Amino acid sequence: QVQLVESGGGLVQAGGSLRLSCAASGIILRSNGMAWYRQAPGKQRELVAKITVGGTTYYVDSVKGRFTISRDNAKNTVYLQMNSLKPEDTAVYYCNAYGTFIDYWGQGTQVTVSS
Repeated sequence: QVQLVESGGGLVQAGGSLRLSCAASGIILRSNGMAWYRQAPGKQRELVAKITVGGTTYYVDSVKGRFTISRDNAKNTVYLQMNSLKPEDTAVYYCNAYGTFIDYWGQGTQVTVSS
């Protein structure tokens, strides 16, 4: 049984930082692509960042230079370091493991950035 468990969300002031973690069980993260999505109230879920099996990273324009996705293979965990947070970053953040035959999601963690 595959489980992705996010943690690290919370309330932070604008300009602050948070690090989200996604711990996996039942799946080897280094063998799959990993991504972080977010969904703000009233908006569609959007891709924030992803990291491929080979380590190539992608970021949506709005977070480039502020967010960093990384993977710790020994801990089977993927991270999203978020710096210089803005109120518009407020959303529920979801971890996603993707591949040709897989599409697994975590339960989400709330990030709230106050102005």
